[in-house]
Amino acid sequence: MTKPFALIVDDEPDIRELLEITLIRMGVDTQSAETVGQAHSFLAEQPFNLVLTDMNLPDGNGIELVGHIQEHYPATPVAMITAYGSVETAINALKAGAFDFISKPVDLSQLRDIVSSALKLSDNRSPTSQDAASHSEIKTLLLGEAPAIAILNKQVGKLARSQAPIYISGESGSGKELVARSIHGKGARASAPFIAVNCGAIPSELMESEFFGHKKGSFSGAHEDKQGLFEAAHGGTLFLDEVADLPLSMQVKLLRAIQEKSIRPVGAQAEQPVDVRILSATHKDLEQLVQKGTFRQDLFYRINVIKLDVPSLRDRRSDIPFLAAHFLAQISAECDIEGASISASALDALTNYEFPGNVRELENIIERAFTLCENDTIEIHDLQLRSDNSPAEENVVDEAPQSVSTSQIATSVQTNDGPLAERPSEQSLEDYLESIERTEIEAALQATKWNRTAAAKKLGITFRALRYRLKKLEMD
Repeated sequence: MTKPFALIVDDEPDIRELLEITLIRMGVDTQSAETVGQAHSFLAEQPFNLVLTDMNLPDGNGIELVGHIQEHYPATPVAMITAYGSVETAINALKAGAFDFISKPVDLSQLRDIVSSALKLSDNRSPTSQDAASHSEIKTLLLGEAPAIAILNKQVGKLARSQAPIYISGESGSGKELVARSIHGKGARASAPFIAVNCGAIPSELMESEFFGHKKGSFSGAHEDKQGLFEAAHGGTLFLDEVADLPLSMQVKLLRAIQEKSIRPVGAQAEQPVDVRILSATHKDLEQLVQKGTFRQDLFYRINVIKLDVPSLRDRRSDIPFLAAHFLAQISAECDIEGASISASALDALTNYEFPGNVRELENIIERAFTLCENDTIEIHDLQLRSDNSPAEENVVDEAPQSVSTSQIATSVQTNDGPLAERPSEQSLEDYLESIERTEIEAALQATKWNRTAAAKKLGITFRALRYRLKKLEMD
C-alpha cells in the first residue's frame, strides 16, 4: 500500500522538522518547501494527500496558497498554521477553503487529529473508494430537482471537504438539519457521531451540564459522571439547532469551547481536548439579534465562518410533486400498501399552496391525507389544506406535527372518558400522546375481540388510519 504524501510549507527550520518527524511517525511521507514558489513547483510535479502551510512566508502568504490549491487542486486538503490567538487569520483561512487550522506553538495531539481527518478525506476521494462514495452520496443528497437544490447539493459537497464552522439559515421546516447531516455524511467525519441538539429545548440551569458533562457530586443530583454533548460528538459533528435561543451566559462558554477546542465538565479541575466540527442553524435573523445585543457578536463571527442558505419550498415549487410522491411512497411502504397515489387535482392544490411550514408541513400533510384517504388515492379533500397560510399557524405545524388520527384519538379520550390525565413533566408530549393512542387502541381491540374493522369504528377513525397507527406504534 502506498504511503500518504504531505507537503509542508514553512520557512522556519524548527517547525518544519517538528512537522516532518510527527508525520513520519504517523506513516506519512513528507516533502518540505520554504516558499510559496517552491510549493507551487512541488504541487505541479506530483499529487499530495495533505498540505500544511504557515501563514507568513518570504514570497507571499498562506491564504494565497490556499486559494491556489482550491483553484488547481481542489481535492487536496490544506491546513493552515497560524499565530497563537489569531482567530481572524484562522477564519480567513477557512473562508478561503482551508480544511482546518492549528495555532503555534503546535499542539502535537491536535496536529495528529487534523492529519488523520485530512487523510480520511483524501482516502474517500481515491479511485478505489468510488463505489462506496457513490452509495454514500445517494444517501446524503438533498431530494429535489429544482435548480436551487442542485446548487445547494453542490455547495454541500464542497463544504463537506472543510472543517470550517457553518451557519445554516432557512425557514422552519425547510430542512436545515438534513443539510447538516448531508455535510457530515459527505465529509471525513462521516463514520463518527453526528449529534444534533435543539438549543431552545434545554433548560438554562442544565445547559452547561448538557453541553460539557459533569462529575459525580458536582451538584445536587449528580449521582454519577455524565458525558456532555461535546464529548459525545468527539471526532464527529455537533449540530446546534436554534442556536439563537442560547442564553448569553452560555454563549460565552460555547465560544471558549469552540476557540480553544477543549471543554471542562462541571466539577472538573482540568480541561479536556475535544475534536468536534460545529454546524449551527436557526430560522431567526442572527445579525439582527447581534444588533439588539441578545446574541454575542464574537460568537456570531465564530459560527458564521461560512453561511449556507436553504431555500423555502415556495422557492422550489417544481419539487412539490416529486417530494409528495417520495413521502407517499415511504408512508405506504411502512404500511405494506402498494399502488398508493395522489390525484391530479390534489397535486395541483399542493403545488399552489404556500407551505408556511415548508417541507416538514408537506410531509405531515401527505401522512395525514394517506391516513384518511379511501381506495389508496389521495384526493383534494383528504389534504385538508388551510385556506389561510398565516405565519401564526406555522408553529403549530412545526411543534406538534401529529397526524389527524392522533388528535382524533386524544379527543375521543377527552369526550368519552373525561379529562386527560396530566402529562408527567419528564415525559415528552409525543410520548404522552403515543401512550394515549396505545392505551385506547388496545382497549378498542380487546372490546371488539381484536376485530380491527370494529375497533376502528369504535375509535371513530378509518380502518386505514387504524392500520397505519398499529404499524407506526409497532403494535401490528
